[in-house]
Amino acid sequence: MANTMIIRNPDGSPKKEFKSFVLDTNVFIHRPDALLSFKDNEIIIPLWVLEELDKLKSGGEERARNARQAIRQIDNLGKKGRLSEGVYLQEINSILRIAMAFDASGSLDLDMSRMDNKIILSALKLKREGRNVFFVSKDINARVKALALGLTAVDYEKQKVNIDSLYTGFLEVEAPVETRQSLETNGQVAFDRELPANQFVQVNTPKEKGFVLTRYNAEEKSLWTVQPQPQPISGIRALNLKQQLAFDLLLDPKIQLVTLVGKAGTGKTLLAIAAALSQTLESRLYSRILVSRPVIPMGKDIGFLPGNKDEKMSNWMQPLFDNLDFLISQAHSQSIKSADQLIKAKVIEIEALSFIRGRSLPNQYIIIDEAQNLSPHEIKTVVSRAGKDTKVVLTGDPFQIDNPYLDSSSNGLTYLVEAFKGQPLYGHIFLDKSERSELAELAAELL
Repeated sequence: MANTMIIRNPDGSPKKEFKSFVLDTNVFIHRPDALLSFKDNEIIIPLWVLEELDKLKSGGEERARNARQAIRQIDNLGKKGRLSEGVYLQEINSILRIAMAFDASGSLDLDMSRMDNKIILSALKLKREGRNVFFVSKDINARVKALALGLTAVDYEKQKVNIDSLYTGFLEVEAPVETRQSLETNGQVAFDRELPANQFVQVNTPKEKGFVLTRYNAEEKSLWTVQPQPQPISGIRALNLKQQLAFDLLLDPKIQLVTLVGKAGTGKTLLAIAAALSQTLESRLYSRILVSRPVIPMGKDIGFLPGNKDEKMSNWMQPLFDNLDFLISQAHSQSIKSADQLIKAKVIEIEALSFIRGRSLPNQYIIIDEAQNLSPHEIKTVVSRAGKDTKVVLTGDPFQIDNPYLDSSSNGLTYLVEAFKGQPLYGHIFLDKSERSELAELAAELL
């Protein structure tokens, strides 16, 4: 082994004796990141474990999600070296290796009834003929198997973004006292740094407390002060800085497309619905609200649901109804007493995404919840339905994906964020503070 692949003792000396842990498939099903538990040792994953994970990865149940997450982690770690020779994992001082599968005669043993394996072996044959071969696949598990066999395996990168550097819509800068005074007096100031349109900038001044929240105007190359909402929006107020910025985008009719990204409990859906009700019922900027979300179950699918379209959709839309009922209770409206009343009055329309293709939707406030479960093509289909004077709001958490064919980097929500970044009619903010409850925040951090 090279020096970089030597397992070392705490004092830095080479560890002469270490254990080799061969992991079974069910370990990954129980805990997808299980291999990170075997510090200071060698971790061996038999090729047949990848075969089993491949068979288990499809579906929406917990077992399938864990299989997909385990495959993604092995794929990410495998990029640090060659899985067939061993990859040194510095963070846990261990070596990760994929063990080949051989039959009794010593020949490579793969399930040749699986088409993926036949394709991989075709690529391997070309490599052995002396060609510079790249195996290109959207199937992570197929890539990992190819890497284990010594092939160069790569993803098809088109329509994929780097989730670690995803645009947040927010920036902090330090500026002279004169800049802050100009913002507080005039509400705007020239800014010589080029930023994406509608990016929020928190202007700090050295040795002074407080800051000024601004939004970048790309056309005028200036910062404009973000004003807090003087009155509650549909009975609620922003509970933190990022929620205030979200309301600034949601309530601005010039911003026709908004994305709110963040973990569970940050208020994405609640803020979107509150802004929609305010601008539909009070200011009358929009004729109605259309809400939808992908029909993808968490856990085992319960099967077909009885009733007409609205009755079927009501089960999937219950999280939206929960938010509506909360807002109605906070607004203390005498004229509106329930979400059902809003639907019957056609103020709110519940639509299945399956039926949105081909529609033209003018003068509406469209909210697509859980948009991280949509592909880039599906996102394009939804946003392109927007007619004149329509606003589209997409909310979601790219780290909570139930769609078996998408991940945090390839889903439609993150793709749209990067594609629309800098467009004058688009605004985005990443919400990072949970406001649901202290328990929910703790669960998100610890579990």
